[in-house]
Amino acid sequence: MIDVCNIHVMKPLLAEHGFHFSKAKGQNFLIAGWVPEQIAEDSGVDRTVGVLEIGPGIGPLTQQLALRAGKVCAVELDKRLEPILKLTVGEFDNLEIIWDDVLKLNVPELVKEKFGDLRPMACANLPYYITSPILTALLEAGCFEAVTVMVQKEVAQRIAAKPGTADYSAFTIFCQYYAEPQILFDVPAGCFMPQPKVTSAVITLRTRKELPWDVLDEKIFFRVVRASFAMRRKTLQNGLASGFPELGKAGAGAVIEACGLPASVRGETLDIPQFAKIANEIVRRRNQNV
Repeated sequence: MIDVCNIHVMKPLLAEHGFHFSKAKGQNFLIAGWVPEQIAEDSGVDRTVGVLEIGPGIGPLTQQLALRAGKVCAVELDKRLEPILKLTVGEFDNLEIIWDDVLKLNVPELVKEKFGDLRPMACANLPYYITSPILTALLEAGCFEAVTVMVQKEVAQRIAAKPGTADYSAFTIFCQYYAEPQILFDVPAGCFMPQPKVTSAVITLRTRKELPWDVLDEKIFFRVVRASFAMRRKTLQNGLASGFPELGKAGAGAVIEACGLPASVRGETLDIPQFAKIANEIVRRRNQNV
C-alpha cells in the first residue's frame, strides 16, 4: 500500500502525472498519516458499515476507510486524480469511485443502491469553501447513522456551539436539529500540503434516529431561525418582524408573548425547543388567520 502521506513518495508521483494543486477546488492534501487513521478509527466504521466518502483526493482517508469498512463509495469531482487514485487505492476490491459532483447526486438513492444492508455513514476531509453545502446535503439526506468530517476549526466550533455563545448561529441550529455533534480532535496546519492558514478540526455528527422536536412546519421553523440571526444583537421581535413582514412588529411581539418569552429576548439565546415553540405559534396564527 502506497504511503500517500509521505511527501517524498507523493511529490514525485504527482509530478510524474503532471498534477498541480487547485486553489479553486480547495485542495490541501494530508501529509500526516496519523490524521486519516484517527478519523477512520474515531468515526466508528467497521465491516458492517458502508461509507460514502466525499472528495478522496489522493486517497489517505480512503485507504483507512477501505481497510475497515464493508464498502466505500468515494465521490470525486477532479478527474485529474484518476491515474493517481488507481495507484494509491486501486488494490481495494471494496472500493468504488464515482466521478461526479456530490451536490448533483441523489444521495439517498445512491446509498440505497450501493450499500444494501450495510449501515451507512459519511466521511470527508471537506474543502473549506464548500463545507456548508455538503454538510447540509448529507444531513438533509436523512440516511446516515453518522457524518464525520474534517473542517475549519471555527466551523466545527460553530456546529457544536451552545445558545448564547458567540459561535452560536443559524447553521448551529440546522446541524443540531438533525444530529448531535461532537468535536473529536484538532488538526494543525502543518499536517497538510500546501499548508492552509488555519487550524482544522474533526467533528462527528451522530444523526438523530427520531427528531425530538415538535415542529409543525419545518420551512417555517428554519425561516424563524434565519430571521432571528439575520439581525444579530437586535431583539427577536425585530428579527421576526423583518423575516415575517405579514406579522409586523406588533404581531411578532404577540407571538413572543404567547410563547412566554420576555419582549426583550434575543434570538441567539434561544434553544431548538424554544424556536420550535415560536414557529408553531406562527403556524397556528396563520391557520386561524389571527
